[in-house]
Formats: sequence, C-alpha cells, structure tokens
Amino acid sequence: MTAWALADGEDPSQLAAVVAANRVLACSAAAAEQGVAVGQRRREAQSTCPQLKVLAADDARDAREFEAVLACVEQLSPGVQLIRPGLCVVRSQGLASYLGAEELAAETLLESVVVELGIDSGRAGVADGVFTAVQAAHQADPVRVVEPTGGAKFLAPLPVSRLGDPNLSELLPRLGVRTLGDFAAMDAARVRERFGAQGVRLHTLAGGQDSRQVTPRQPPAELIAEIDFEPPLTLVDQVAFASRAVVAKFIDHLTGAGLVCTEVRLELTGERDEFSARTWLTPSVFDAAAITDRIRWQLQAAAGNQILSGIISLRLEPVSVDELANHAPGLFGLGPDERVHHAMSRVQAMLGHAGVLTPQIGGGRWLAERQLLVPWGERPTTKMPANQPWPGRIPDPQPATVFPEPLAVQLVAADGVQIRVDERGALSGVPVAFSAGSQHGRLIGWAGPWPVSERAWDAQRQRGAHRFQVVDEFGVAWLLLLNGRGWWAEARYD
Repeated sequence: MTAWALADGEDPSQLAAVVAANRVLACSAAAAEQGVAVGQRRREAQSTCPQLKVLAADDARDAREFEAVLACVEQLSPGVQLIRPGLCVVRSQGLASYLGAEELAAETLLESVVVELGIDSGRAGVADGVFTAVQAAHQADPVRVVEPTGGAKFLAPLPVSRLGDPNLSELLPRLGVRTLGDFAAMDAARVRERFGAQGVRLHTLAGGQDSRQVTPRQPPAELIAEIDFEPPLTLVDQVAFASRAVVAKFIDHLTGAGLVCTEVRLELTGERDEFSARTWLTPSVFDAAAITDRIRWQLQAAAGNQILSGIISLRLEPVSVDELANHAPGLFGLGPDERVHHAMSRVQAMLGHAGVLTPQIGGGRWLAERQLLVPWGERPTTKMPANQPWPGRIPDPQPATVFPEPLAVQLVAADGVQIRVDERGALSGVPVAFSAGSQHGRLIGWAGPWPVSERAWDAQRQRGAHRFQVVDEFGVAWLLLLNGRGWWAEARYD
C-alpha cells in the first residue's frame, strides 16, 4: 500500500487494497477498520467494503520504492537483508550496543525512515531469530521486543497460518493443530514422517529455534556520473571535450563493477534552467567515444530549441546494464556482428545520428506506413507498435516489395469491365485479367476481398479499402486494393 501511495502520489489512508490472484495481499488501515483483511477473496472484500479501491499487485513498483528504505536503514546499520519488498532484517547488536537498548535502536531506525522519506507506517520486531522477529513486527506498535530465549512462548498462541505454507495451514487445523504452540509440541520424528523435510523446518520455526543468520545484501554501486561546468559552456565541441574525462571515468566505474552499459540517459541543464533529457541505445555496448558522440548529437538537436543558453551541468545515468562477461571478445576475435557494429558506429560518428538508418517494421494496417527507418542503435519511436492486433493488416508472410506510392492498375472481368465491390462485399464479376502499367496478363488465381476500415468515426481521417491477392500468368503474386479512387497495387510477392 505504501509503495503504491509513494509511486502514484496517492493518499495511503483511503479505502484501498492490493489484490493478486483474487486474494487481498495488503490493505490500508481504513480498509482494515471496515473489515477487509489480508487473505480475503476479492469479492468478499468488496462486499465488506463497497467503496474499496482495488489495486493490482506490482512487484517491480514495490521493489523500486522499498529501495529507498533499505538505503535509509543502511546509513545507520549496515548489513541489511531484503526478505521481500516491504520487509527487511538487520542485526541489532551493533546499533543496540551503541544506543544502549534494542528497543531504542529499532525506534531510531523507524524514526530515520520517517524523517528521510516521510513514511510513518513502519513497524519493527526484535527477537533471537529472523522468523520470530518478523512475527513480532506484525504484532508491533510500533516496536515489539521478544525477550531472549522467549521466542517459543511468544509464538505459541499464533495461528499456524503464520508459517506461510498454504498446505499445512489448511491441513493442520483439520488435525486439531491450530496454533504454532500445538505444532511445536508434536514429536519431531512424527513430523518428519508425515510432512518431510519441509515440515521439519517449519516445526523448528514454530518452536522459536530459527537458525538462519542475517545475510547482508551488497549495496548497489553508485553508477551515475555528473559534471558541472563553470563558467557555462556555449559551444557543442566545448561541452563534448570537457565531458571526456567524466565519460571515461563513468565507463571505468561500470567496468570495475563488472558491468557494461547498453542504454544510457543524458540530461543537460542550461544556464536559464532549460532541460534536455534523452535515453540512447546501442546495438552492442557503450564505450567512452560512443557516449561522447551522443552528447554532441543531443546538444546539436537541443541548441536553439530546448536550450537557449550555456550548459551548466551534464548527468549520465546507465538505464540498462549487463554483465561484462556476456560481452567479452571471443577466443578467435570479434565476430561478424561486432565488426558490423564498429563499422556502422564509425560511419555514424562521422555523418551524425541520422546518418546511418536501419529498416524496421512498425505497426499499422497499410504496408507503406509500416516501413520505418530508424537511426542505427535506436528503437522505433512510432506511436503505432508492431505488437498490437491491428485488425485488417496483412498476415505473414509479408510481401517482399512494397511500393512507396501505390501503382495504378486495372482488374477486369471477362467482358472487359473493371471489377467493382458493392456495399456488402460482393464482386461485380469474376476477375480474369490484370494490368499494371505496361505489364498485362491473365489471372490464374485470386482471393478476396478483405475489407479494411480505419477511423470510421472521423470524417477527416477515415480510410477504407478492399484488399485482393492475385497471381498472374507469369507466376507473380500481387497485393491489390480497391478504394474510392480505383484499383492500386500496394505490394508484390517476389
């Protein structure tokens, strides 16, 4: 709930619940007061609270927002271990020894999160083991300390559902075992015989004998690089030259972390608070020269448009990184793909960003508009993605030759009259002959029509046609369309 509120700027106190697989995973305090509970079915929760706002679970969002909490905790007590987004554990000995009490240490960590991030819904549990501490955190207000060696006593009245095993949570109550204390009282040999190794592990947890140790996480390396220009620089070459050392250090830092950058974001700030940001891609990996080229290209595009004054700062952020080992040269040198990449990148560096274009397929119903020319290394920026359904488009296999401008053609019946299609899609005759410019011939096969209607609700932008596939006597297949202006050849199957 807190991650959703932070990410979307919403009020966490409203009636809301996070749902996955039709079960409530988390709910706000206001929703809990209305009877909504974790584990409820979605329909039951909505019937209990008709005003409930149902939110979809988003693990990526939760992990992203909780990263700031981990960083905040690490400032006071390094060695934090992430259990899942929203839950972490840390050894209490260091901070508690410094402050004099475990409860004070937990309160200090919670207070730092409130001060730094404004999150005041945190709770903390202190115990001998990780499992007991997590259960204590669920019971905390806002801190619950379980006395040393008192884990079994604390856990005993809790329901067996706290073990987090759906099968045991359903089976044990049928056997009369409803609490963790009841489960811990069972003979370990009988538990192993009936439930196996997993049952023995949960039996140990229920008895407060969790032997797991806190495994500190490795904090992510700080990979962002920034440079301030004083005085502001007004020439593109000045900025590119002044940035070379920082760019080289940026690449060396990534290499030292065993990473390479495949997608980088450049942010330029002008003296009058102008701002230019763009994310750049590359078919392989970025080196210092490639990033310097992109700084130059971005400045050339922004000068006189987005930025009208001198540049005062540059920020480089690696948006996507990959393991360095995945891009190491092969035993027998670089492969053909790498040689092509270097050649293309060299030409692009000389001619500019749009100097080298590669063809890609975009979305749409008309073949000519699906052909895209994209700068080398970039992804298509079209608003019509190719992975959408696009009802009416030609299925695979696609024609090999698409005419930039459709060719005027004739499609006639046996009596020489041009074929027409009525409002119901019926043909005026059987197509027998076809002509395209100086090429004439009879047909040996045809299929269609398939209607294509686009934006029928918009009188200014609507388009419609009927498509045909025909094969002439020379064995050449054509894709034809009929619109209000006549017959046209849209493409040819070579």
